[in-house]
Amino acid sequence: MATGFYTHPDCVRHEMGEWHPECPERLRAIEDQLIAGRIDGLLERREAPVADEASLRLVHTQDHIDFVRENIPESGYFPIDPDTLLNPYSWRAATRAAGAAIAATDAVIRGELDNAFCSVRPPGHHATPTRAMGFCLFNSVAIAAAHALEVHGLSRVAIVDFDVHHGNGTEAAFGNDERLLMCGIFQHPFYPFSGANDPAPNMLNIPLEARTSGMAAREAIEYGWLGRLNAFRPEMIFFSAGFDAHREDDLGGLGLTEADFAWMTKEVKAIADRHAKGRIVSCLEGGYNLSALGRSVVAHLKVLADV
Repeated sequence: MATGFYTHPDCVRHEMGEWHPECPERLRAIEDQLIAGRIDGLLERREAPVADEASLRLVHTQDHIDFVRENIPESGYFPIDPDTLLNPYSWRAATRAAGAAIAATDAVIRGELDNAFCSVRPPGHHATPTRAMGFCLFNSVAIAAAHALEVHGLSRVAIVDFDVHHGNGTEAAFGNDERLLMCGIFQHPFYPFSGANDPAPNMLNIPLEARTSGMAAREAIEYGWLGRLNAFRPEMIFFSAGFDAHREDDLGGLGLTEADFAWMTKEVKAIADRHAKGRIVSCLEGGYNLSALGRSVVAHLKVLADV
């Protein structure tokens, strides 16, 4: 078996303007670094399918799905908010992103792959059941986790979110659902200005001040996440893998490096090996400094692929 790598050209066709940091070049930067890091040939490449609406409804309301589909423009852009726009390819990209997460979940649970990474966009963890926001249209990682619970019948799954921004959409989807444990670090106060006050009992949120170093973040995780994850005994773990907490990323203010992302991946992978038969699916979220993004994804993948 191997580490799967899911992507699709449709995810490059979605774009929100030349000024926008959530740009197609993000996926190209990852591809370049896979080659530079000599890991490209060690991954099993798979094409991201399109998610059907029944799968989207595992997390999102029909009204939200209809809103996104019906506002896809024939040309130009449709602004959902100042930072989140639709172009003619956005529906295909967003449903490919969710489809990649679902297909990866199926393949890992069936034992076809050890684990998988979804190199897709748009990101998803800010999309709530009823609203697109923060560059996100559909919440791919939440849909995949719901798919594991509802379709495959798993009893306990965990989501680990290390994006610089709080995954408010994922929390909105699963707050108080005892079948799911979500562990997150994020800069606070910072967009979307949530997660620090009275989270649901199944949400283990660790707000970090701006300029928090990688070593301080590791300490917070070691004393915050790891024991709770072990005690939860997840049958599968999902990463909301945002790399904008990197110290070179201007969209955030944290001080992590590739080595910190690799350390987090290693610690969580050990828990997956112990309790979940190693089953992990990781979905790309943020990361906007192209060089730092590519290097960080390679560090993450090298741990997943044991190379």
